[in-house]
Amino acid sequence: MEDYPTNLLEFEKRFATEQACRQYFQKLRWPDGFQCPNCGNKKAWLTKRDLYHCENCGVQTSLLAGTIFQDTKKPLQLWFHAIWHITNQKYGANAPGLQRILGLGSYHTAWTWLHKLRRAMVRPGRDRLEGIIEVDDTFIGGKRTGKRGRGASGKELVVIATQKDGRKIGRIRLQRVPDASAESLENAVQKI
Repeated sequence: MEDYPTNLLEFEKRFATEQACRQYFQKLRWPDGFQCPNCGNKKAWLTKRDLYHCENCGVQTSLLAGTIFQDTKKPLQLWFHAIWHITNQKYGANAPGLQRILGLGSYHTAWTWLHKLRRAMVRPGRDRLEGIIEVDDTFIGGKRTGKRGRGASGKELVVIATQKDGRKIGRIRLQRVPDASAESLENAVQKI
């Protein structure tokens, strides 16, 4: 279902209320109508607490249960604004920018939202890289005293693969690996 606003004015008009956001998300989550996660029944009613009560088994389900929005205290409308901001930044988004633009009181909240949304944007079963691929590895982590480079404590080893696109870098894949052994590196490259 490719039913997205194409500019900010369309976005603000379309998602002007919390109810509009919930209706849109409901169509994305259950395109053929509600389906009970417990028994698969399609008949339910909405309780005063916005829970779907299955007519068949009595299980109550939230629209947001099992999604990145589960347990959020913030309105779905604010989440939609975060998604719009992140997906419309030419050079990417960062937590301080998200915090500022949404008026979030906590950097930690902005950072958590940003990472949840980034994980959600990874398409399962995405196309593999093809053509000429360049691969390298690096250690990621903050500055620490002691040993540097391979074997340094508190660092994560990450394999980076880039697909050449003419004279530019094309698509990129990152994969965390447990160690720098040939077997670990080969397994990571095979998945990319």
